[in-house]
Amino acid sequence: MSDSAFSFLGRTLRRRSFLRVAGATVASSALVLAGCDSNDDTETPAPTTASLTFSNDNFGLLNYVYLLEQLEAAFYQKVVSSFPSDFTAADRAAFTDLRDHEVIHRETLKYALGSNAYDANAGTNGMVFDFSSFALTSRTGVYTAARTLEDVGVAAYNGVAKLLQVVTDGSHLTYLKLLVKLASVEARHAAFVRDQLQASSFADTDIVTAAGDLAGLDTVKTPVEVTALIAKYVPVTIVATSLPTT
Repeated sequence: MSDSAFSFLGRTLRRRSFLRVAGATVASSALVLAGCDSNDDTETPAPTTASLTFSNDNFGLLNYVYLLEQLEAAFYQKVVSSFPSDFTAADRAAFTDLRDHEVIHRETLKYALGSNAYDANAGTNGMVFDFSSFALTSRTGVYTAARTLEDVGVAAYNGVAKLLQVVTDGSHLTYLKLLVKLASVEARHAAFVRDQLQASSFADTDIVTAAGDLAGLDTVKTPVEVTALIAKYVPVTIVATSLPTT
């Protein structure tokens, strides 16, 4: 396989180097989670005294999406580290792929943000998410949790692209292309986990807008709506009110 490269805002990363970094992140996460009690499906949340405020610019929007990808990657890693006993071999393979996709999404956004990532100076002390509200000991519980997170993620992507601010260096167009690519994969994730729970539910009425200009399309949620939905999983207070709204 050739070691192709991709460029982002003037920075070039070799494909092999990127995958090595992403793979190392997966491996290190697995080692951390492997040390947890296999009977404990609750991650210990960090103290909730801290807050995370997103800035009123494109970096704020990218950090908002970056947090969502961190959340999803952590969820899939938790499942992969301790599969439910009724998971089939196909389920295990699918969730391993989903985990890998989300890790790549997370690391891509981290790379795109560079020093502007909200956790750029956090070292190895990453966010520890709380999934205790999910029932992760059964196949149905895991797929239900995945559906919840994927539906929120798709609605978030649907609402964030239009908020990008036009800037003179044209970087907003690069960000838009990135978000669209990530959104298309997230939509496929959502469709897959939904169909595993109930056949042909990938476009059910609970995720499709019923009326208005967007009738027949996936629902759209604002950053404020999304952060309210994920607040119980995040160990800090999220402040999204400063993000662009138009």
